[in-house]
Amino acid sequence: MPKTPGRAVPRNRTRSRVLLKISGEGLSGSGDDRYDAAAIRTLARELVSLARDRVEAAVVVGGGNLVRGRDLPGDLVERTAADAAGMLATIANALVLAAAVRAAGGKARVLTSVPMPDVAETFTADRARACLAAGETVLVGGGTGRPYFTTDTAAALRALEVGAGVLLKATKVDGVYDKDPMKHADAKRYAKVSYRDALVQDLRVMDSTAFALCKENDLPIVVFDLRTPGNVVRVLCGEPVGTLILKEV
Repeated sequence: MPKTPGRAVPRNRTRSRVLLKISGEGLSGSGDDRYDAAAIRTLARELVSLARDRVEAAVVVGGGNLVRGRDLPGDLVERTAADAAGMLATIANALVLAAAVRAAGGKARVLTSVPMPDVAETFTADRARACLAAGETVLVGGGTGRPYFTTDTAAALRALEVGAGVLLKATKVDGVYDKDPMKHADAKRYAKVSYRDALVQDLRVMDSTAFALCKENDLPIVVFDLRTPGNVVRVLCGEPVGTLILKEV
């Protein structure tokens, strides 16, 4: 059984249950490709592997590969409509990823924060926990179901609701740095950092609302590179992958 990194997990959470946050770009290819079939197949196989190791995984997926609400022109689309379009994009991505998990031999359930019964069941914490306990990978689409909140916030909220022991944030870089590694060759990657230091140094791990939820509820975060196959399993086995953010270092 893989071990979730970090300090003791509070009573209402379990080390064998995780919340994985994936950006929409994590499903996309280079250029204008909305979906990268090879990347999606690799991710689906990793999720199936977790289930076989009895790790219960809920996944919150973004929608930036299809629609990024904040990028829509404000004089054309008001904020609430733009955010609604983004939420629908995340549901489309959840459906695609769920189909890939099933094709890889796993069990998957799509739950949506925006009710649409002809497409998927509506998210409730009880339903999500029951699906996870039954060995299903749970794909949560629709963000929080409300405008003005990011999918980072949705990930933190759902992680707390399902009792996840850790929030895994998959990105395009291999952790949290003291400055942008794309612009600075001497950027330093942190192996571990406290919530406090991340705030003081303005490391921008995730949006402030999401980060506050994790900090206030002592939910560890691991930021890691999704593009390296096997990284999810390595993180859960306690290998020094990415950056661990927790209450005390």
